[in-house]
Amino acid sequence: MLDTLVVLLAASVLFVPLSRRFGFGSVLGYLIAGAAIGPSALALVADVDQIARVSELGVIMLLFLIGLELRPQRLWVMRRAILGLGSAQLMLTGAAIALVARLYGADWPAAVVIGAGLALSSTAIVLPMLAEHDLLGSVAGRDSFSVLLFQDLAFIPLVAAAPLLAAGTMPNMVPWQEVLGAIAVAVAIGGGGRFVVGPIFRAIGGARTPEVFTAMALLIVVGTAALAHFAGLSTSLGAFLAGVLLSDSSYRHELQANIEPFEGLLLGFFFMSVGMSANLPLVLGEPALIAAGVAGLVVLKAAIVFALGRLAGQDNRTALRFALALPQGSEFSFVLFGVAVAAGTLGQAEADRVMLIVALSMAATPLVFAAAEKLIVPRLSRPTQPDYDRIESSGTPVIICGFGRMGQIVGRLLRLQGIPFTALDKDPAQVEVLRRFGTKVYFGDSTRLEMLRAAGAGEAKIMVIAVDKLDETLRLADIARRHFPHLKVLSRARNRRHAHLLMDRGLTAVVRETFHSSLKLSAIVLAELGVPEERIKRALDVFAEHDERTLKQAHAFYQDERKVIQSAQEAAAELTTLFEADRS
Repeated sequence: MLDTLVVLLAASVLFVPLSRRFGFGSVLGYLIAGAAIGPSALALVADVDQIARVSELGVIMLLFLIGLELRPQRLWVMRRAILGLGSAQLMLTGAAIALVARLYGADWPAAVVIGAGLALSSTAIVLPMLAEHDLLGSVAGRDSFSVLLFQDLAFIPLVAAAPLLAAGTMPNMVPWQEVLGAIAVAVAIGGGGRFVVGPIFRAIGGARTPEVFTAMALLIVVGTAALAHFAGLSTSLGAFLAGVLLSDSSYRHELQANIEPFEGLLLGFFFMSVGMSANLPLVLGEPALIAAGVAGLVVLKAAIVFALGRLAGQDNRTALRFALALPQGSEFSFVLFGVAVAAGTLGQAEADRVMLIVALSMAATPLVFAAAEKLIVPRLSRPTQPDYDRIESSGTPVIICGFGRMGQIVGRLLRLQGIPFTALDKDPAQVEVLRRFGTKVYFGDSTRLEMLRAAGAGEAKIMVIAVDKLDETLRLADIARRHFPHLKVLSRARNRRHAHLLMDRGLTAVVRETFHSSLKLSAIVLAELGVPEERIKRALDVFAEHDERTLKQAHAFYQDERKVIQSAQEAAAELTTLFEADRS
């Protein structure tokens, strides 16, 4: 077992960074690593089934962590997407694939199982892939999650129906014992999450005994999954339910921090087990059929999901992302096909082909999604925004470009002093909220010269650059210097390099975002430690004056890394000398 663990870790360390470097994400790297060390290639790992069983804990932990992020109120808000998009995707895709399978010679029971299995998509592939592209919080990410959640709910009845298709008959009575057992387990998970877990954590001392807390966190995940399995439910669904019920717990963040390291590693091993299970000799034996199956599955599922996204009101960019996130098969497809083979609903040869198609579609999805993000999505038109406001200039002395956190504070203080100003912001939602509270702010892109002219930059005295993007602050500084040389320009800066880039453009009044707030926080810390007030003021004054002076001195050579390092060392030594002299 130790040799197997070494091989798994070595393969992941070799292939995953390469996959990420080429922009394909970590999932594809794990799949390729598994295929390379599996029985069909180098055969460095033999017991694939054992690895798959252990690594399925990664999927269970993933669903638990997702549940922790979803409060019940949010699930209620998502109910329409879950029931509407989820049911439509599963039924339409399953029916279309079943029809294609029937046309290619499968009997109806087998075609229905193939359609249902291939209609499912992989939670373990989609969510990490969307997270890597920072799309989980987008409309496409939320709708993808809704569809995946509905599929998880539907998986249980699908598995139960597979043997019935083989028998060709329906049961003449409802299995009330199994139904009541499932309800009892769901209630037990709910009651435990709400009333039992909190007292247990308090009894073991919360996070003060980290190893016991970690063991308890793992017990919650594995225990709820085992309870769900005992009742005939999906193990991942049980873990998800436990996560949702603990999402309002005060221990939520600590649970997340303890589970995430195990989830990441085991989920990687799960993807490797999928790659190992791929029957690569079958690809060589029937290359055209397998390639056509993978391409057909991806295109058909993507087309149906794209159409559903457009019907749901998504724009083209969102619908494309939604469609290309869900075209693969699922980890649950393997389970469903295995049950169908055992029951005689599906032949072993057919199962081998569709399982290989599932594995290859899972490998293809990160490639297709990354290619679309790079080549297609940027070319699609963005959602249309309302037209920029027409500004009737009133000759205000101050123009604030960007009315977010910093711009609003400047504006409020100006208003308290009775000084009029013109504020510009290009986020329509932000502008709408501010206007609702009575703040006069115009919707417009302050980096456009005509917008600045309309805002009265030609007559104003001061321009405050408070936009949050570095390139926009530099562009505004260039425009002000070229077209409005009379303006006194003051700007926020993200860090020292940003400040130096603004100094290159002639700006002398540059405020670093966190500098003064850090000084204030330091003063509070020193006061709490009992340092006298006059010493605190002196220390902060010395530090601030020294830091501002070294910032200006370093501007002359900030692009020379060697000189910057040398200057930082000299400045640290000088500051130490100043404080030592102060103390003496």
